[in-house]
Parts: sequence; structure tokens; C-alpha cells
Amino acid sequence: MRSPLLDTHGAVAAQAPDETVAAHYGDPFAEQRALAGGRALVDRSNREVVRISGPDRLSWLNNLSSQKLDTLQPGTPTQTLLLDPQGRVEHHLTLVDDGEAVWAHVEPGTSAELVAFLEKMRFMLRVEIADVTSDYAVVSVGPPASAESPAATGVTVEGAVAMGGDVLVPRERLGGLPDELGLRPAGLWAYEALRIAAHVPRLGFETDHKTIPHEVGWIVAAVHLSKGCYRGQETVARVHNLGHPPRRLVFLYLDGSVDELPPHGAPVTLGVGTPVEAEPEAAVEGSAEPGQIGFVGSSARHYELGPIALAVVKRTVPVDIDLLAGGVAASQEVVVPPDAGRNVKIDPALRRRIR
Repeated sequence: MRSPLLDTHGAVAAQAPDETVAAHYGDPFAEQRALAGGRALVDRSNREVVRISGPDRLSWLNNLSSQKLDTLQPGTPTQTLLLDPQGRVEHHLTLVDDGEAVWAHVEPGTSAELVAFLEKMRFMLRVEIADVTSDYAVVSVGPPASAESPAATGVTVEGAVAMGGDVLVPRERLGGLPDELGLRPAGLWAYEALRIAAHVPRLGFETDHKTIPHEVGWIVAAVHLSKGCYRGQETVARVHNLGHPPRRLVFLYLDGSVDELPPHGAPVTLGVGTPVEAEPEAAVEGSAEPGQIGFVGSSARHYELGPIALAVVKRTVPVDIDLLAGGVAASQEVVVPPDAGRNVKIDPALRRRIR
């Protein structure tokens, strides 16, 4: 559904899967600064919205997903995952309960599959599931907030649902919302640059069909390790108590002298001159690139940090060696440590903003 904000002067459409919203409005770096300062609004109306009502909704979702939701208080935003039986991530939901219903927003193109799965799992429980994407749009009024303390919006919109730094607004009001709130429109490039700088994974970018929660840090924000059983929990518990995930999320500082950013899916390989003893045990399974040890998830140009990226690499890649991301020289910063799992507690300094 094409956003009316694409008709704003200077708007340039983003690329798939975000092509129905603006990448920027003519000045991406100024938009980033405004967003970081709480002076901008990002149109994320390409995301899809699902509403789940009924008196059994929280206990039912608690039994299906990775987060503890049966005691979720109204107005408290959180995240949860739906996993397959092998513990691999299928859906990532950002949600809030308003006392009458749970509202969740998900990646573009995923709500139909999510609703179909939830409908199959209703049984005789008192829940109602509806895809309300045509009625509600997601906007963000700040950068991704921390998992421990989701930012309040400070924004009041009649008929809207507040979700930390996100707001679900009636879709018919989207076009006039920046003027109504006195906020500058910022494109998705601004939000994505701040997301990457905050080490925040995105489903379908930093994940693939094999991703488990430990690999990308969702174990911090979207998984409750002491709750009851749910599909895929065995893998989560086994990695947490006995082993390590096979891959890990890393943040990359890219060579600023290169004009092009590495695209999503670009191979990550060892940097030039890496000693043989530093090489990981093997290349990525099934990779077409010789020596590939990971892939680029997202990349952007940050208004302060320059060109940056998130990538997923083999756990055994040494943390202190340089890499090549799509042929671009890159230095690593640890997001998920190699010893994640086995009851290792992640350093609070590494508990990055996750949305």
C-alpha cells in the first residue's frame, strides 16, 4: 500500500521490501540527526499490523511464542518470536497490549502467513485475529530504543496505539501527521542507519532460514528463558545451557574510501593478509563464494560513523581480525560474543538497542 508521504516534496522511494515508503526526503544526514534528536517522524507504514483480541489472548500467545506474555501489563511494549520446531526464527513481532487487545507489527509481506498460523492454533480458545494493515500504519518518532527501557513516544494522536518509540496511527491520517505533530519527515534510510549503529537485527536482513535467537542477540529482547514450553524452546534451552550458536552477529566499520555499500547478502570473507591460523574451521555451508564465512545483513551511511553494516559470521571467526564485506574492507565490533550460550551472561555494554 503506497504511502501518501511519498507525495512529499523531495521524497525518494526505498527499495524492496520497503518500496511503498520513502528512503529519504532529500537530505538523509539531516534527517538522521533530527531523528536521533527526537525531532522527526519516520514513515514505516510498509510494516503490517495484526490485532489479537479476546480474554485468552495473552495466555495463548504466551504458550505459542518465546516471550512471557501472560503477565504483560497494558501499555508495556515488548517483542516476541515464533519459532519452528527446530528453534529457527519464523516471525518477529513488536507488540503491546492495550487492555482489550494485543497489537503487533511485523515485516512487510509476513502478516498473511502469521495470521494463517495463528488461526490454525486457535482451537477452542477465546481469541480473535485480524490483519488490520489497511486501517493502521506504523510510524516511529525516534531511533530504536533499548530492550531494557523502550522509549516513550511523547506523542499523542487521537485513535492511535503507542508502542514505545512506535505509534500505530489510523492510516487515513498518515499524510498530514508530520505537520500535525510538528515533526520533520525522515526517510527509512535514517531509521536504518540508526538501527544498524544500535546493533539491532531485522528479520529477513540479519536472518535467514537457519537463524536461531542466540545468533542475532534476540535472546536479550525477545526471549524469556524461564517461562513454560513453546515450539522451538528445546533448541533455545540447549544452546543456552549446553552449547554455542553456530553463527554470531557483528557490527562492521566499512572502508569509507569505497563509493558503494555492500548489498544485503554480499559475502563476508577474511581480510587480506589474515594469518592462516586465524582462519575459521570452514566456509559457510552451501556458500558460492570461496572462503565465505558470513553474509552482510544491512548497510548504511551514518551521519557520524560513516559507512557501517551488520553481518552474520561463523562463531569461530576471531573477533580481532579484519574482514571483507562484499569486497569492502571492514573492521569488526562484537555484538554477539563467540561464547554466547552455556549460561554466559552478555556484558551490559553489549546489550544493544533492539527492535
